Amino acid sequence: MNPENGGLKELEPSGASVPSSPPEALIAKNPLRWLTVFGPGAIIASLTIGAGELIFSSRAGALFGLNVLWFFLLVLACKWVLVFTTARHIVITGEHPFAAWMNLPGPRGWLPLTFFLLAVVCFPIWVCFHAGTLGTLLAWLSGTSGALNGSAHFLWGIAILLPVMLLSLKGGYAILEKAQLVILLLMLGCIVVVLFIIHPDWLGILNGLFVPHRFYYPDWVSTYPEVAQRSPWLESITYVGVLGGSSYDYLAYVSYLRDKGWGRAQATTPAEEPSAFDRRWIRAPLIDCTLSFAAVLVFTLVFVVCGQVLLGPEHKIPSGTNLLNLQAAFITPLFPALRHLYFVGAFLTIFGTLYGTIEVAPTILREIAEALGLKSSPRKIRKAAILWVSLGALAVLLWSIFYSISNSGKTVPGLIAILTPANLFTGVLGCGIVCLLSPWMDLRRNSKSWRMGKILFGANLATGAIFMVLGFYGYWEHSRWISFGVLVMTLCIGMVAAVFFRAR
Repeated sequence: MNPENGGLKELEPSGASVPSSPPEALIAKNPLRWLTVFGPGAIIASLTIGAGELIFSSRAGALFGLNVLWFFLLVLACKWVLVFTTARHIVITGEHPFAAWMNLPGPRGWLPLTFFLLAVVCFPIWVCFHAGTLGTLLAWLSGTSGALNGSAHFLWGIAILLPVMLLSLKGGYAILEKAQLVILLLMLGCIVVVLFIIHPDWLGILNGLFVPHRFYYPDWVSTYPEVAQRSPWLESITYVGVLGGSSYDYLAYVSYLRDKGWGRAQATTPAEEPSAFDRRWIRAPLIDCTLSFAAVLVFTLVFVVCGQVLLGPEHKIPSGTNLLNLQAAFITPLFPALRHLYFVGAFLTIFGTLYGTIEVAPTILREIAEALGLKSSPRKIRKAAILWVSLGALAVLLWSIFYSISNSGKTVPGLIAILTPANLFTGVLGCGIVCLLSPWMDLRRNSKSWRMGKILFGANLATGAIFMVLGFYGYWEHSRWISFGVLVMTLCIGMVAAVFFRAR
């Protein structure tokens, strides 16, 4: 392959691929040249900007004000540690975490199989959430929010999901992606201008970023029963799962580095000792991850402040079927006609998030299949994964409509309520597992000279502990022992599946 494209040269006699020379950006002294490395991280950033910022950052700003900023900064820092460490590992070894986890104590492959079992349930719920969120916007714009006992947005979600599924199967998103990026940047530019027009408390922003505060609901939250019945900590832990992406997004990101050909990421047979490896390759994921999370932090900060200044005083929260329409107030102070730009931008942003979430599924399934040694064509894996998450999400949406119609007078579960159980694992507990296992992978796979430093090693352990504590606390706040029972049962099924798979 062409070294200029970050490819790999021919195999060494040992069977390990030799990494090509690092791109010129990693060698140049001019830091601006490093921006050319930014690639896979942009994909992950675009996945979270939809739900993470338009909905949950705005919601957090309305509920908790600037006091939530330190928490968001901590979460993004922890997720940066997770992503950079796993990316660093595959760049210098060529080994994906799923492949490394095959060697954990116990039945061979029990953890990758457990992640697969949880993905079977969690991915359709995430896709359902994004499709339903688009549905709330279309239902509001069309004036049909109250139809079907308040579940019309689920029907609109189905109308969106079906063409997105076909688009994913065909693979034709490139033009739409470019349009989404342009409109999203225009919308962000408008909101940044509005941020200066509304004169936020700049000292309060700094205080919120660097001084920890406890979370309390405002008194008026009682007018939102869906929110009031959730503890402030369960609410804030939900933000952990959506802000910056989930554990599956990051495991897919590591796989995307194979396509970039960074270091040994594309090696068919990982080398035992990367003696010929150019250490400068580690800069590639370092730059990519840092730029990605910096972009997410900027979006988060802007939407939290706008939520605090523009929604909080009006006692408005993005919730129920009003997940996207309230945020139009963020750009109308600049020029009222820009609300149309907001609706187009919001639609394309969440549409891109929906498409991107579906696209993550084939990557995860392919890596698990490769780790288990299963032989199947990439095309079959891709088709199976897309149909699995799309039809599963379709089933959840249809069930929600049926539940609403057959239980007239009862409130149908909101999209955030549907998302929360899946989010607690994919976005919180799963991140803790990945972080805690990264030092183990490093010690098992790399010699002393290639292992991570003490600071990064300790940061992984601390970050993993934070995610695990938040995840377990979120499980307890959500449904007490039932959540833990489901988790233990899934682990047991994963163990049994691993024993059965090995016997086969």
